[in-house]
Amino acid sequence: MTSPTPLLRILSLGAGVQSSTIALMMANGEIPPADRAIFADTHAEPAEVYRHLDRLLPRLPFPTDVVSAGDLGAEILAATAGAGRNDARPPFYVKNPNGSRGILRRQCTGDYKIDVIRKRVRELLGVERGRRVPADVMVTQVIGISLDEAGRMKVSQDKWQTNEYPLVDRRISRWECERWLAKNWCERFGYPMPPKSACVFCPYRRNVEWRRLRDEAPEDFQRAVDIDRAIRSPGYGRLVGECYVHDSMVPLELVDLSTAAENGQPNLWDDECDGMCGV
Repeated sequence: MTSPTPLLRILSLGAGVQSSTIALMMANGEIPPADRAIFADTHAEPAEVYRHLDRLLPRLPFPTDVVSAGDLGAEILAATAGAGRNDARPPFYVKNPNGSRGILRRQCTGDYKIDVIRKRVRELLGVERGRRVPADVMVTQVIGISLDEAGRMKVSQDKWQTNEYPLVDRRISRWECERWLAKNWCERFGYPMPPKSACVFCPYRRNVEWRRLRDEAPEDFQRAVDIDRAIRSPGYGRLVGECYVHDSMVPLELVDLSTAAENGQPNLWDDECDGMCGV
């Protein structure tokens, strides 16, 4: 039995380095184009991400749908004030009363990214909620995971959708994405390198990223500080421990974000290395 021919080719556009590389490679004819892109907006990205989107979208030869489950930061603040539930919580760090540490189960990616993109794809297919997608319907979702993050690749949970990872297929790393963008985006159009796409209060940020946010986007950093303070409200998320945005479990505004060199230590390792952010 042959597989159905894909009816739609969708680019999951996160607006970071990898997915921007794929989008622009599609525009250049280096990767088969998408029928459309979908950007899932949490309303909590750094301002530079939205500026990058404004520059990027007019350069693409296919439309982009911006979808959203709402304002994740507002939902968190409502939960801390007892005015709502927090069913899409990020994986904040938890200091338990006995001194042990933990981490909340990550729900934000599923609720604010995966589910809203899936909902939009079903709308494009004309399949109402609660109805089964016909067996002869297939969608290809193109996802921006690079070779150095190949461990994050997953098989789609939906039988009617297949995931495609063109950067991994072409053995392109994040560093090679940045090199490609430097030539085909920064030099060609005079734009800055696409920023990292992640909510301003994402607890998976490394210190180098927190420093950049603090030094280059103080308003976004202050939003993260505000969220960090709020999640220590008694009873937040029906928890008995205290929640923190930073893995040191110190209030964000008090975390020592200085570099090793600033602390008088030799810089033996490159603090700018590309690791897996996990989101």
